[in-house]
Amino acid sequence: MSAIPLGILDLVPVSSGSTAAGALRNSIDLARQTERFGYARYWFAEHHLNPGVAGTSPAVVLALTASATSTIRLGAGAVQLGHRTALSTVEEFGLIDALHPGRLDLGLGRSGGRPPGKPAAAPPTATPVVDGHAPNGLRIPARFSYEHLLGSPRVALQRKLLQQPNAESQDYGEQVDDILALLAGTYRSADGIEAHVVPGEGADIQVWILGSSGGQSAEVAGGNGLPFAANYHVSPGTVLEAAEGYRAAFKPSDVLDEPYVSVSADVVVAEDDETARELAAGYAPWVRSIRTAEGAIQYPTPEEARRHVWTEADRALVDDRTETQFVGSPGHVADRLEQLQEATGADELLITTITHGHADRVRSYELLAEEWRRR
Repeated sequence: MSAIPLGILDLVPVSSGSTAAGALRNSIDLARQTERFGYARYWFAEHHLNPGVAGTSPAVVLALTASATSTIRLGAGAVQLGHRTALSTVEEFGLIDALHPGRLDLGLGRSGGRPPGKPAAAPPTATPVVDGHAPNGLRIPARFSYEHLLGSPRVALQRKLLQQPNAESQDYGEQVDDILALLAGTYRSADGIEAHVVPGEGADIQVWILGSSGGQSAEVAGGNGLPFAANYHVSPGTVLEAAEGYRAAFKPSDVLDEPYVSVSADVVVAEDDETARELAAGYAPWVRSIRTAEGAIQYPTPEEARRHVWTEADRALVDDRTETQFVGSPGHVADRLEQLQEATGADELLITTITHGHADRVRSYELLAEEWRRR
């Protein structure tokens, strides 16, 4: 099982009582240390208007982290294409690649600035889910509905602030095509004009597609023969449809002969289960703050988390995430990760860990790496 690589997805979380500057320093330190622990890649997410998340610009954080590391692959998980252009994306990553060639993963996501659409119907999966579990016992909760967020004033404000006035997002599939063409140096406009990005054209940058369902993202990834990252940590109820939708759409390319899937998981590891559960106590109120459209709060201490008075409505917002967070001793968490890998057929796993204390977070990744190497 240790042949399955482990990577890291970092949101650059701001702990309560800390600052964005402290969160950035902690993330750069974590990248240095996890490079030493043997993790394969280190990705940064993109989020906006969240008091508890400092990762607003993956390219900027990647540039800082690339200068502090030497071998670990670095990437975006994901650049939100809804408020960006293909050109600006290739230019930014081309600049980083110019000084740190061959180390970048450009993960592309649909979100950020796109108006909400009607939720797509869940496509059928070949893997049966019975009583909320895959055949090997992996928890697959009911599909979470984001309908309550679509009319949120805060979500509308974020969309307004991310976009230029009267701007419209490009079709996602077309945007990915443009990015691939600009990187390859084959871009031509509709009237035949060439565009060449320097730096960027010819850069050894690995393009990934990230998605939470079997919809357009999975289809774009498969149709272009690109690697795909499925988000169990964000949407555990749709991870099987995402992976299967991608594989069904896959066509061999110059990049890949066969489908390649990474699957993410929320993880907290400590020397024993009880300690790990204490470290993970802040997770539920943190998830609640995101799913109420409040914006991610600063990550609470266990004591602060225990002061939250939970309602049934609150619990309904977070149950799917808390039930699928892997928390415990190194052996227990590694067992759960193996179960996730088996159920999804993942070629690698992407780990995201948040604790209030930086040292606890570093130690969680260290313990997991040590256990994974023994498998």
